[in-house]
Amino acid sequence: MQKIWVCGARGQIGQAVNDVVDKLEFEMLDTDVDDLDVTDTDEVLRFGEMNRPDIIINCSGMTDISSCEENPSQAFKVNALGARNLAIVAAKMQAKMVQLSTDDVFDGKSTEPYTEFDITNPGTVYGKSKLAGENYVKEFTTKHFIVRSTWVYGKGQNFINGFLKKVDAGEQLSIASDQFGSPTSANELARFLLHLVHTSEYGTYHATNKGVCSRYAFAQEILKMTGKTASMQPVPTVMSDFSKVRPAYAVLDNFIMSMVPIYDFPDWQDSLREYLEERGLYHAE
Repeated sequence: MQKIWVCGARGQIGQAVNDVVDKLEFEMLDTDVDDLDVTDTDEVLRFGEMNRPDIIINCSGMTDISSCEENPSQAFKVNALGARNLAIVAAKMQAKMVQLSTDDVFDGKSTEPYTEFDITNPGTVYGKSKLAGENYVKEFTTKHFIVRSTWVYGKGQNFINGFLKKVDAGEQLSIASDQFGSPTSANELARFLLHLVHTSEYGTYHATNKGVCSRYAFAQEILKMTGKTASMQPVPTVMSDFSKVRPAYAVLDNFIMSMVPIYDFPDWQDSLREYLEERGLYHAE
């Protein structure tokens, strides 16, 4: 039985991996910030040598964009040096490594979806630190999968949960109409990761649900599927209640997957319905 080390196991994607994995196929080694400090090289090496994982999935990270701007040294320590440490272990153990990354490695100024071959140009500390993590993984281990996604939602803090909390509180909402992305289910992303580690198709991947919408259209679909109503208006990002530091255009093209048919993501509306059904929030008209 192969061992998967999920670092950042209590985050959205870490939890999703544990929810969808076949426990008869893999032994799970789950750690999070309280169990292991990814920025401590010796601690990471000790854990790796003691447990000898076959696959490392790095879901850990400092993801709060505002916190990253306020404390860039900590952002780079966690998002870049943490990834480096795990990559060193992966190389030493000859393990496959999955590094989770983000659309924030781009500046969001494009009007066309970003492919894996487009030049990165992060405008935020978060994006810069995640790109540095990608580069360390490329530098230190060859058997790697770098997976960029966007607008991910699952168990934990995300746009859907924050939005519904405000809706239930009866708040008047201002939602960005000039932000575009592909809402992506953490469960669907986890299924892709577990499929990917069975292959030797190493490299960088964009992995999102199919389809594109504005943040406002996403909110409208959530209301429609949950049967809830809210006082909501479309506004520019600077006036929005959510995501003020996000790139405006966060659309990733799953270009490699279109050439190498590894996996087929469903439409974002289908995954949203599945997510809301699992939480008992879906109410069909």
